[in-house]
Order: sequence, then C-alpha cells, then structure tokens
Amino acid sequence: MQLDRLIAAIEHIAPLSGAASWDKSGLQVACRHTDIRRLAVALDPIPSTIARALDQGADFVLTHHPLSLAPQLPSRLDNYHAVLSLLFKADAGLYAAHTSLDVQPDGPAGWLARHLGLRHPEFLEQTGENCGFGLAGDLPAPCSLADLLEQLARRISLDVAVTAGTCPELIRRVAYCTGSGGSLIAEAQASGADVYITGDIKYHPALDSAIFLLDVGHHSLEEAMMQEMQERLSRTLEVETFFVASDTPFRRALTHLPA
Repeated sequence: MQLDRLIAAIEHIAPLSGAASWDKSGLQVACRHTDIRRLAVALDPIPSTIARALDQGADFVLTHHPLSLAPQLPSRLDNYHAVLSLLFKADAGLYAAHTSLDVQPDGPAGWLARHLGLRHPEFLEQTGENCGFGLAGDLPAPCSLADLLEQLARRISLDVAVTAGTCPELIRRVAYCTGSGGSLIAEAQASGADVYITGDIKYHPALDSAIFLLDVGHHSLEEAMMQEMQERLSRTLEVETFFVASDTPFRRALTHLPA
C-alpha cells in the first residue's frame, strides 16, 4: 500500500486538524520506501515495542504517543536515540496519532463508551465541532462498583487501579477520559457522573474531588484504544496490520517489603 494512502487512512480516523496546539501528532520518522507491506500499531514508541514490531516484519509503525513533544537532538544514549537507531537501520517509518485521535468520539477513543453502552454521550471538554476530550453518559441500567469493575476487567488490566472518594451504592452515569485525565475532574463532576474513570490522577486533585475517582492507569485505557485502532485499520487497509503490546513501567506493588 502506498505510504500517502496509508497516512490518509490514518488521518481520516484521526484528522490532524483536531490535534491540540502543543501536540506533535503526525509523521515522526520518514522512510525511503513508499510501498508499505506490514503496519504495526502500538501505544508507545519505546525501544522494546519498536524492536518487537520490526522483528515481526513491520516497515511502518503507528503509535498513539509521539516520539517527543519537543524538538531534541539525539545527543544522549536514551530511549529517543534507541528508537531512532532502530527505525533508521530498518528504514521503517513512524507515525503518531495522539490528541488527533483522543478527540474523536466515533473513533477508537470512544471504545469505553461503546463497551459500557453509554447513552447520550457528551464531551467533558469540547474542542471543536463534534470533537473533544473525554465523554460522559448514562449506563443502560444502574450497577454497583463491583459490576462496573467486572465490565472493565473484560477489556483492560486492573492491576494498578486505585480509587478516591466515596462511591455511590449504585452507579448510573459514568465519565471517562483515556490517558491522563486529571485536568478534567471538575468537568466530570459537572457532567453529573457518579464515577470518573481515567489515569494519572494526582494527590491534591484527588483530595479536593467531590466525584468518586477510579484511576486505572494511563496505559490500560489507551492500550485498549490502540487495539481497536488496529482492528479498524485491518478491516479497511490493503496492507497487513498487527498489534504490538507496549510494556507498562508499573508493576503490582509488593505486599510485604523486604527487611
């Protein structure tokens, strides 16, 4: 498949016009060839993920997170340098659909609303016509926290899930934002939601929050989002696509510290 057609297909789902002004969505690393045969889709452009993608024959990689949010030189032997080295040696390209994907509710970013069957979804922060960050909607029927966690566990890992605040006995309305959504706690509360599901919630915002918070980690919600992105692309593209899991830096906490 020609590279320009592949990028056009990605941007049909995640138009760059929707990306935040501070973001660096788009082509990250160019490649010399223009006939793409195998596309890898992943969450993070980190050495382990890129290496696995290339080992499986990818000549182009689509990630959610950009390689960098600020211009930088490969002057240190860090992850940035390692990823560039891997891609250059393989002559493989890299594209990131970051906030350009996050703000599209009909795209993969809306996977949790569809999974939970949320009714009448609305944006937590609208950024343009029919686009914005986060969603809130009504469950088909009230449920307990245990039932909600069970539904989540069917799609994501809950190893690092933490809560803050008091959960109502029955949950009727859910708000969520994939990735790091701590800045939208007030909007989630204003939406009338009983629970806000996101990642990377900080200590003081959790203390001040009047809405029950369920932090399932930055990684899990967006990993599921990119799995759906791969599934969508595989149904429409004239190129073989496959998903590559990204390693999370977090591990299950120790229950007993060594002496």
